[in-house]
Parts: sequence; structure tokens; C-alpha cells
Amino acid sequence: MNRRHYLWAAAGLLLSLWPAAGQDEGDFGFGFGDEAAEAAAQPGVKLSGDVSTKILGYGSDFRSAEAFKDARLGDIFAGKLKFAASAFNTEMAINLKLAPVFDDFSSALGLDEAYLRVYLGNFDLEGGLRKLTWGKADSFGPLDTINPLDYRDFTAMTDLMGRKIARPMIHASYRLGAFSTIEGVFVPTFEGHRFAGNGRWTPSQVRELPASISRGLVRLAPAAFRQAVQTEIASGLNSSVINDAYPSQNDLASLQYAQAGARFTTTVRSSDFGLQYYFGRLGRPSVTVEGASALRGLTPQNASRVLQSLKPRIIYNPYHQFGADYARVIAGFNLRAEFAAHITGDRSGKDGSVYNPFLAWSLGFDRDLFGGVNLNLQATETIRLMNSGVRDNPALDTEAGTDMTSTRVTMVLSKKLLRDELELKTTGIWGIEDRDFLIIPAIVWTKWDMTAELSGGIFGGDEQGELGQYRNNNFFKTMLTYSF
Repeated sequence: MNRRHYLWAAAGLLLSLWPAAGQDEGDFGFGFGDEAAEAAAQPGVKLSGDVSTKILGYGSDFRSAEAFKDARLGDIFAGKLKFAASAFNTEMAINLKLAPVFDDFSSALGLDEAYLRVYLGNFDLEGGLRKLTWGKADSFGPLDTINPLDYRDFTAMTDLMGRKIARPMIHASYRLGAFSTIEGVFVPTFEGHRFAGNGRWTPSQVRELPASISRGLVRLAPAAFRQAVQTEIASGLNSSVINDAYPSQNDLASLQYAQAGARFTTTVRSSDFGLQYYFGRLGRPSVTVEGASALRGLTPQNASRVLQSLKPRIIYNPYHQFGADYARVIAGFNLRAEFAAHITGDRSGKDGSVYNPFLAWSLGFDRDLFGGVNLNLQATETIRLMNSGVRDNPALDTEAGTDMTSTRVTMVLSKKLLRDELELKTTGIWGIEDRDFLIIPAIVWTKWDMTAELSGGIFGGDEQGELGQYRNNNFFKTMLTYSF
């Protein structure tokens, strides 16, 4: 049974729970409240979702007639189906994504989430394919670490939950009184962040990785051997070799990649506090070359053996996270703050195959300004520790050539008009060290169950920045959505 059959079977199971009209179970009782009891005993199924049509274009596609030939205008149809079933103290949900299919290898249905939840007094237990949010930041903060992110489409940067990748997990929570909760999560398998491997959204770090590592290896060899090393490496080190060095899916599904965490939240007067611990793996892989150091002692006698021993090493580093968050309304500002310390296996900062320990923080607020304008502002930063131990050669150190700090500011300005039916919104993302930005203006009109949106994206700044590298990918998007 392939994946498509599993999806249809799951949907059929939910629909089969729908209670049949006029079903006679053979009543037994005194007649008081029997109808209410029967209604409570019957499971109920709710179907919701949305369907949309979208036109997506890129400015660079229309600069010349030659480019126009390859232009595309996005998906004609896409949608989501959400099945929710409940009975007594149990809930079940299956969320499906629908997309057009133009070949024989893809499926029109994709599984977004599927989980079962049981309520046992103050104790809740759920398991399945799930997206879970920890922390108090409006956009992705340092404590929201459980689900990896999808970076393959920057036109969907404002769809925070849509960018999360659901993972199989067991999640439990216990309420301590009215204001405190203890949570625990166990994720038995691992998946890293997803990055485009080809096309317009391929990061420069991925696209230039083979050449960058090759240059680093040549630098290590004695001057007399550099030309020979360059020739040998150029024929053997390429994207396919590097891709083959990633851990296999079987490895990522083993318990050695399992993750777990615990979180405590409480409210004291008008302040919300949270403490959490998480053991997981970093979503970005570490890339180095095993045996690279031996190139420094290259001689005619050992050249063949040393060159053959070079092997790309790509791993997902484990780490421990200790974090805290805080939220409170002060003078009309809805403040939110997070702080986390990430302890990796490189305690001295000298192991190039492991990311250094680092600190991360997030500080943000939202507030209504003049004329009904709302401002949402958030700053996030990571600070690498033991930075002096980072080497400058990408073949030896996965963090070579990167800044000690990475700071990003996200701002959303919005205003609603016409009895909240029309919304004008602008989202801006600035990379401080990279000196780059992304600005997304949007007009959203909602009437009854229909939503029409006109938006665009403008990239700019340093071409070497994480956002600035996409300066030729400025886009426009129109979308019409019906929700039910």
C-alpha cells in the first residue's frame, strides 16, 4: 500500500465515524436524559478547510522575451482538508494538503498532521504527526525548537505554521491548578531543516559548498602539490558526493536520533513565565572533510593514500537547550522575551565538525498606535561562544567564514478598515550583520468566507546575505481563498 492509499484510508476511517441518522441501538433506561446520553456517546466528525487559487510571478521572468518563455504563474489550485473526530474524552485529527499534480510521480494529497488526543482530568496525552509550538515569541523564537522548518519557498515567509514540518511525537501535559502546566515531549525520529537543492531558492551555502570545500582543501596542501590536489579533488568532490555523505533515512529514524524535552509554565499576577529543557539536534547540518588535516604533510610517497582517504563528513550535532521566557503587558505594550543557552559537544570551540555552544535571545512587543495602526516588532539574536577557536578553513570547520553573532529584526505594521474587512499590512525582515532585507506588502480583503489577497516580496541588501542573495527573486502574488 503506497502513501496515497494510506491517506485515503485515513480519511475514510474518519468519515465512517459519522453517526448514521435514525440508527436504533435498542434503548434501555428510565427515559430521563437518554437522548442527551446517546448524543454524548456518539462520536462527531467535523470537516473544515480551505481551497485557493494563486497566481505567483517573479519580476526577473519578465525582463526579456527570452526569460518570459520560462515564466510560471504558480498553482491554479491548492487546498487543505481538516478532519476532526471527538467522542467522550478523546479527539482525533487528520489534516491533509491538496496540490495540483502534473506528473506520474507525485501525489495530490499530502499528510500535514495526524494525531490522537486523550483528556484524563488534568492530564492530557496526544500522539501522532504533530506541529507543536513552545515559547512566547510571535515569530520563530529560540525556544520553538521541536519542529524543523521548510526554507524551500520564501514566498510563504509569513505563513509561520505552514513552514513547520510536522514530526511524529508523544506529547503530554499536566495542569497544576488554574495557572500552571507541566509538559513533556518525545520525538523518536529526526529531520533537519529543508533547503532547496536546485532552482531559484537554493541557498548560496548549498550551491557553492563543493567549490568552497575544494578551495579549503587546496589551501592545506604544500605549495608544490596544490595543482595536483586541485585536479584530483575537482574530479571527485561534487554535489552528489556531498549529498551521499548525509545520514540515511534509516539512521535518522533510529533511536540514537531521538529527542525529548520538558516545559513548565505558570502565571504570577499579571506575568507569564516559562522554563524549559530540550535535548535535540541542530536543524542545520555540520559539514567538514575527514582526513583533511593530513594534507599538510603531503609527500610524493603518501599522496595517493591521503587523497583517497578524504571523505566529506556531514552530521547533525546533538545539543542541550536550557531556556526561559516571559510575557507581560506594560503601559500598553504586550511584551514577550525568550532566552536560551545551547550546549553542544564542542565545549572548547576547537572541534570543526561540531557547532560551538551559543546563546540566543528574542525580545518583542505589539501595540496599537495612532489611527488604529498596530505594530508588532521582534528582535532575535544568536551569539557564538568560544569564537576564537573557529578556524578560517571550511574544509576543517563548519562555521568558518560566519559571523560570531546573527541578529534579525522582524516588523509587522497593519491596519484594518471597512469594519475589519480590509487589512493593509507590511512585513519587514532585516538582517543586521548581513545588511540585507525582505519587505512584504499585502492587501487582504475578507468577506464572509472568502479572502482575496494581493502581496509581493522585495529582497535587497548585500548579495552575500541570507536574504540579499535572492535579490533577483522579487515576486508578486494574488490569491483567492474560500474557507469552510
